[in-house]
Amino acid sequence: MTLFKKRQKASKNFKRFCKFALLSNLIFLCIFLGSVFFLGIGAFKQSYILVESGENSYYELLSRAEQRKIRSGQIKETSWLLANSEVDAYMKENYNRLDDKQKALVDLLKQEKRIELRFNTAFFLNGDSKSPENAGILAAMIGSLQCMLVCMLVCMSVGIGAAIYLEELAPKNFITHLIVVCINNLASVPSILFGLLGLGVFIALFGMPRSSALVGGVTLALMSLPLIIVSTQAALKSVDENIKNAAYALGMTKFQMIRAVSLPLAMPMILTGSILALAQAIGETAPLMIVGMLAFIPDVAQNIFEPTSVLSTQIYSWSSMPERAFLEKTAAGIIVLLFMVLFLNLSAIFLRKYFQGRLK
Repeated sequence: MTLFKKRQKASKNFKRFCKFALLSNLIFLCIFLGSVFFLGIGAFKQSYILVESGENSYYELLSRAEQRKIRSGQIKETSWLLANSEVDAYMKENYNRLDDKQKALVDLLKQEKRIELRFNTAFFLNGDSKSPENAGILAAMIGSLQCMLVCMLVCMSVGIGAAIYLEELAPKNFITHLIVVCINNLASVPSILFGLLGLGVFIALFGMPRSSALVGGVTLALMSLPLIIVSTQAALKSVDENIKNAAYALGMTKFQMIRAVSLPLAMPMILTGSILALAQAIGETAPLMIVGMLAFIPDVAQNIFEPTSVLSTQIYSWSSMPERAFLEKTAAGIIVLLFMVLFLNLSAIFLRKYFQGRLK
């Protein structure tokens, strides 16, 4: 009886420890998400000033891009123009470096209702810029999508094919066992080493264009391959052996059994593992920095061979900028990246449910 009570007490203590660990994780997650949203939500609004034609009294309050347009004569009528980052910080009641005269001008504009905070469309429609008020994520988002497309095409085709061969076709001997062990070990290799591999092989040896979505996507594919191979092998192992034997009894060949039986039954797990591997790859920074995707590239790449940046390296670049206005841009970029990862995870859940429903 004493031993039974000790076991019950140990079980209760273990449950308490698990609940405490879960609660701690939730608290840290809420603190992280709360701080990111608190810092980044302001970046989705930007200050605009209504400037009349030929008016120069508010020239110093405008962004450098708008000042260049005025000097070149591109703006010849009354327009809402983008304010500089210091004015924007003052409008949001954040730290700023405006002097008293400039603050008085902004206050006068407020009274005349000629300055207001609007939704920051430039954040989604502009590329990177040295001026924080003009900096946007369009080029980085397009680059991320291009990298993910290349990564998906390479790693899913090669990874799933390699897993099918190792699990269903390869002879079970020392060599295949050694290959499986090496693949499992590669899944735990630091991601920056895959960047060095991409730099040495794809750029130095094969001459792929540096900073392009092609070399970035293939480098991420190398990093994702072990995860996809391992998850696909696990999915194929989960298929009941009796179902495979029944397929052979009906006269199917090995190839027909894999195509008509094993793959459809394992597809929910294969897609889930593949999408989760891609969700991890979309947030990687270190390997892409090594292959040159940290460069300042404000223009949208027209194809996978042109230089581009990605969202993760764009966030890292903004975080190292001295201007305080880039701080909220960094947090806003993290928010967008989190939503992209969330979308991929929800896609994995949806596809798993969809294929499980079809199999039933």
